[in-house]
Amino acid sequence: MGGTRPPGDLTGGLRKSSDSGCLPELRECRGRIAHVKAVDANLLEFLKKGTQFVVPIYQRVYSWDAAECERLWDDILYAGKRDSVGAHFTGSIVYVEKEQGTRTSAEPDLIIDGQQRVTTVTLLLAALAARLEQLPEDEQELVEGFAPRKIRGLYLTNPLEDGERFFKLILSQGDKDALKSLIRQAPIPNDASSRVFTNYELFASKLADPAVDLVAVCLGLKKLIVVDVRLTRGADHPQLVFEAMNSTGKKLSQADLIRNFVLMDLSPKDQTRLYEDYWYPMEREFAGVHAGRFDEFVRHYLTMRTGTTPRFGDIYDAFKTHAVGVEGEETLRANVVIDLAKHARWFVAMALGNEPDPALSKAFAEIEQLRATVVYPFLLRLYADYEQGVLGKEDFVEILRNTISYLFRRVICRVPTNSLNKTFAGLAGSIDQARYVESVGARYLTLGSYKRFPTDLEFDEALRVEDLYHSQRAPYFFRTMENHGRKEEVSTADYSIEHIMPQNANLRAEWKIDLGTEWKDVQSRLLHTLGNLTLTGYNPELSDRPFLEKRDIGGGFKNSPLRLNQGLGQLEAWNEAAINARAAELAAQAVSIWKRPQLSEETLAGYRSEFLESTGFDWTLTHDILDAIPAGQWTGYHYLAEAVGTAAQAIANHIARCSTCAHPYRVLTRDGRVAELFAWSDPNDRRDPTEVLQSEGVRFIRGFADPEQKLVTEDLLALVEDET
Repeated sequence: MGGTRPPGDLTGGLRKSSDSGCLPELRECRGRIAHVKAVDANLLEFLKKGTQFVVPIYQRVYSWDAAECERLWDDILYAGKRDSVGAHFTGSIVYVEKEQGTRTSAEPDLIIDGQQRVTTVTLLLAALAARLEQLPEDEQELVEGFAPRKIRGLYLTNPLEDGERFFKLILSQGDKDALKSLIRQAPIPNDASSRVFTNYELFASKLADPAVDLVAVCLGLKKLIVVDVRLTRGADHPQLVFEAMNSTGKKLSQADLIRNFVLMDLSPKDQTRLYEDYWYPMEREFAGVHAGRFDEFVRHYLTMRTGTTPRFGDIYDAFKTHAVGVEGEETLRANVVIDLAKHARWFVAMALGNEPDPALSKAFAEIEQLRATVVYPFLLRLYADYEQGVLGKEDFVEILRNTISYLFRRVICRVPTNSLNKTFAGLAGSIDQARYVESVGARYLTLGSYKRFPTDLEFDEALRVEDLYHSQRAPYFFRTMENHGRKEEVSTADYSIEHIMPQNANLRAEWKIDLGTEWKDVQSRLLHTLGNLTLTGYNPELSDRPFLEKRDIGGGFKNSPLRLNQGLGQLEAWNEAAINARAAELAAQAVSIWKRPQLSEETLAGYRSEFLESTGFDWTLTHDILDAIPAGQWTGYHYLAEAVGTAAQAIANHIARCSTCAHPYRVLTRDGRVAELFAWSDPNDRRDPTEVLQSEGVRFIRGFADPEQKLVTEDLLALVEDET
């Protein structure tokens, strides 16, 4: 390879075997971990001296893929072929001793970090022993210490022990039986871990290649170096070390970190009980294609419990803060795991299609189709009350239908989604269990501004004119329109959305006649709108044909079994009037499907008073917007009021009293003047706000701020759009 860069992290010599030579990640834990011992060690010597290492039951399964095994293989060969390479550093192994200082104890050591690399090297050693046995007996020990019998007796097994104590390494869960079978050279169980067996076969196939230098493999293995990190049970905090050391190797998910946090410091008996009874069944629900949603669930759980939505990268830290704050160090684990597992079961029912009740299942499926995951903190609270009998099924379904309407109407009306997660994080606080449906409906109807529940008129008008064809929710909309009220639903999976008036800019003569002299304008305005769209299974056949042909052709509108096409078969022409008439008809149907809660103004007035007394007004968004308004721009009190859902005078009063509000001088009157009663929160501040604005780049024309530099409601909301 000449002067090329080595394939892995190779070093020319050993790392220092002193405390000062330990990994920087460990030094971060210094002061909190009193008895940690970290030294450099030859990996094979490490395995040889240890009696047994056990991967705790809660640890994730073996997960190295082929690429990672290939990288280790290349590193070993590179080191084995070069005398100039004294060692290859392959990471750290962190373990907790059962008893202080008893490396020869009958009790095994528990690996808390490094199991992936230890397992991979063990698989390679097992494959190497099997390969060397195929050589003539007098050629099997190509390198001293690497005879098949010695490999198995020194690094893979404890020959004088029986049962599980016979094996040097015991893996967790389904991996355990697979590794034991490979080392025993016994048949692999049908339910054994495929990853363990697959990677063993990968190494076996490489070793079987006549071109592979087996001597180099043995020499490379002898050069593997690890940082041996030994912790003392009862004195050190394994979780702190685990977090610090997790910067190398295969990155753990937030759920992996949480699992280790709640189980790591428990006794093996308690670990096994909590893992097998609660954590593992919960984890299985999220297996396969749903694996990524476990972290999502924990985020929703924390939002429900704390009222605050953590960022995806902060879920683990937020969970630790919540768990310790709720229970305290000694009792948090069992209670939190049990509570988490209970809510996971409800989340799986709602989000992953496991709900047994048909009516609830249908509503949950619609929420998933809308991709409205922000609702789950609120729905977890509802499901808890449903399970406990506080919320009846019919009422639960009604609230879900109102929630779906709220979400879908906002999509069609293009209401900004800013802070929608905050809306649902706090919605449960408005529930009155004695008036469950009414109180939730009232809260929806009293939300204002960007949080509002669009009215029937707003929804109707938006449906008629919006570009529905390019909406991501179009398939959901047409599927729901077609099947609403049907006992036997029609599968629309094989249907596509069809433009009745074609998209082709060069329309046929028949179309131009039907549409009139302004056909280009009609096509431009109405092409992708509701009135011109339908479903068909004959899209290629209909294509750009004239309307009468589309109507009468086999599979055309006249013979269509779909409700959406009813009425098209009786029309003689398709023009602007027909499109608008159909849009009005379908929009009216949609208003009746995605309903708005119906409560009297008197009832809502009472709830408004209750909500204000119980929660007050949340000024957080106001402060966020003020902080985000950039220099050189300004806004009006009325725009800011509309953005946060209050009155302009309330905004002015709050800013006047607020000592922590940033940039209050950037909020002006409707016509761009500094308010007459504007005053700085610091009475000693004598600056002229107009001069401050001018110094920041705001232009004033005859005493009025330039409207070109003005931020309106939508601009303000865009400044603080949340990560969702």
